[in-house]
Amino acid sequence: MTVAHVRLKKGRERSILRRHPWIFSGAVQSISEEINEGDLVDIIDHNGGFLARGHFSSGSLCIKILSFENDVIDAEWFLNRLKKAKVLREELNLPSSQTNCFRLVHGEGDGLAGLIIDIYDEIAVIQTHSAGMKRSLESIKSALLELGYQRIVLKPVGKEKSTVLSGTIEEREKVLELGLTYHIDILHGQKTGFFIDQRNSRDLVKSYSKGRKMLNVFSYTGGFSIASLAGGGTEAVSLDASAKALELAEENAALNGFSERHQAIKADAVPFLESNSLDEYDLIVLDPPAFAKHKSARHNAIQAYRRINEAAIKGIASGGILFTFSCSQVIDRQMFYDTIISAAIQARREVKVLYHLRQPEDHPVNIFHPEGEYLKGLVLKIF
Repeated sequence: MTVAHVRLKKGRERSILRRHPWIFSGAVQSISEEINEGDLVDIIDHNGGFLARGHFSSGSLCIKILSFENDVIDAEWFLNRLKKAKVLREELNLPSSQTNCFRLVHGEGDGLAGLIIDIYDEIAVIQTHSAGMKRSLESIKSALLELGYQRIVLKPVGKEKSTVLSGTIEEREKVLELGLTYHIDILHGQKTGFFIDQRNSRDLVKSYSKGRKMLNVFSYTGGFSIASLAGGGTEAVSLDASAKALELAEENAALNGFSERHQAIKADAVPFLESNSLDEYDLIVLDPPAFAKHKSARHNAIQAYRRINEAAIKGIASGGILFTFSCSQVIDRQMFYDTIISAAIQARREVKVLYHLRQPEDHPVNIFHPEGEYLKGLVLKIF
């Protein structure tokens, strides 16, 4: 099986003993031989004792651990891991008669570091976040076929084109979430086609929407807008810089019978928020893309979060509700909270916190890997 091994410096095995699934290059003492990107390697302590097995990378995060046991990592291993993930989703009542899109595999949260799989009805969409997982595609595809997913797509993380691995994929696929219907663009859309991780938050927006006019900033294909209109919102304005995303937002409004109460505005978010009166809106959603994907960008990201939240808090109608989010993994929950406090101070408004929000239960967090909790959100009442 695995021949190559990576030896850790003395004392640097502590993170593995705490079952953290990442090894950084600074912890490595030596490598047994030339190792290729994505190879399976054994991790050993300074005395040569086995610690774990995982995929190697030449970057700073040099190993993503797959098993802390002496497991054979083969097609059967992948099938068993995916079966376990599927059982968990079934226990969460996913899919259901109301929702047929959900996350089947959430990386480290499902013991499959570097792998994301989202389900849209009978379609499985794969994203690989490591060379090792990309090299394991045949095993992953085989496991998905055995689990009954006959239409399979590989969705690139970068700018490469999507690849259909099995079956056919239409330009528009239709999915169901909490009883609402959405058109999604799996092959060309952001992430895997839809922001599945906001399902619970969309449901909460729906419960706050009756009689309110919403501004949905960074709206993408209008998920929050449709949820708000379904909850009795008087109007929803979807704001995004992408014409293609707004086209889908308008389609989704029509699909659910809300066209008359929906408006799409193509604009950059920050100038719009800072140069327009917002007091006609008593419900605002700020769901920006990840402003920081690396620690080096964290300071600028914090300033961007502060800026958009200050504008929204300052401008929203008195008594309004603000849903605000960060999906930047390098911005932790406390850092995001402190940033919103700073924005509220600058806005000089009375602000109350009603809810702390996070990703839904089909995006489980490995208790030994707190980095897996990437989505943070707050529901604020502004006076």
